Amino acid sequence: MSAPSPASGLSIHDGRPFFEKALAYGLQYGVIDADKIAAIRTEAPKGMVQIARYFGSEFLRPDLERARARIVNLVSLHLEDASEGDLRSAAELLRDHSFMSRSKAGSDMLRRLIAMPESSHFGMRGFSDAETPLLSAWSLRSHADYRAELARRTAAAHLADAALWLGRPFKLDADALEEAGADAEAVIRTALLYRALAPGATDWPDAVQIDKRIAALRKRATPLQIAMPPGLPHTLHDTVEAIRKSVVSDLPRLLEATQPVRLMLRTSAVWRERYFLVEDPLGEVDHYYQSLGQDAPPQPGSKTWARATQGHEDEHSLLTLLLCLAAGIPKKTLLTEKQAASLVRRIRKHGMEPALATAFVDEHAPEAHRDDYRALWTSFLQESEKTLRSDLDYQLHDALALLRRECNIAA
Repeated sequence: MSAPSPASGLSIHDGRPFFEKALAYGLQYGVIDADKIAAIRTEAPKGMVQIARYFGSEFLRPDLERARARIVNLVSLHLEDASEGDLRSAAELLRDHSFMSRSKAGSDMLRRLIAMPESSHFGMRGFSDAETPLLSAWSLRSHADYRAELARRTAAAHLADAALWLGRPFKLDADALEEAGADAEAVIRTALLYRALAPGATDWPDAVQIDKRIAALRKRATPLQIAMPPGLPHTLHDTVEAIRKSVVSDLPRLLEATQPVRLMLRTSAVWRERYFLVEDPLGEVDHYYQSLGQDAPPQPGSKTWARATQGHEDEHSLLTLLLCLAAGIPKKTLLTEKQAASLVRRIRKHGMEPALATAFVDEHAPEAHRDDYRALWTSFLQESEKTLRSDLDYQLHDALALLRRECNIAA
């Protein structure tokens, strides 16, 4: 607490832990009695030993001294947060609950904080430090530090939640975004823009699709309205609205006819960092040649098939490609172990549509090989679909072993 000095106009700073302030207040105003003090004196040493053991050793004096500081700080964090800084409310909490329960409440606050995402970047998930070192550091931090970190992490969580909500109609989930290393803000920005450019679209765009849509809009010279999506959860409204405004501010540059969109959205461009797009290098090459009025260098078979297979037409690569199509994820002929696990989890959660892969073969595969490719896919499904869909294999051991054997999975 700080009290103004009438003589000098200065304030006296009270640097005591909030627990100590609340305890002193409770004693002064009769909120806390002698029995509660005795109970705290009994509980506190036991709690100190437990904390010293958790973070180090209960037999070392330095660890015990740090444990004393930690338990006082944990109780202080809880009391100041729960009471919103009101000493009477904090004293009543001490009166009505055990000292150890208030220490645990402070520890639980920090555990919830540590469990929250540190970043809105999906690619950074799963790389945080272990909980114990983080809890060790945070158990000695101030309530102001806690509140600032809580606000930061809450904002990151809201961005991630909004990105997942907006990505759901496009079949984007957390696993897919994590594999792609997507940033939540870029996902939200792209979803808002593409919803306006291509109402009703269900496939996430690549640079070519964005380029074509914006080029058509430039020719029509009609205004583009970036609207808030209907049904957005109220808790995410402020987060999405802030990013919607940033998309609106981007429109004059995006619609500026003198700047080719393909250059603005090339992989190395600053704008590419602001928008999350599916990578399709061969598609971008084709589009580049088309923009010059030329044909791309000839590819064997269908251009779509050539782009999808990228020249890899062995059985393992083809089955990988067809399985991705059936599962509704971006087409790949090679998956990492992590991507393979994500694919299996997606199939078990959302199912798969084998007919999509068959249709792709019928429409795009070289005609001379279509029957063979259909037979390959049908045989794979007969042998593998039950394993891929089975919830009994909850650790994915059987499914991943199958994919390593039949598909193209990087070691």
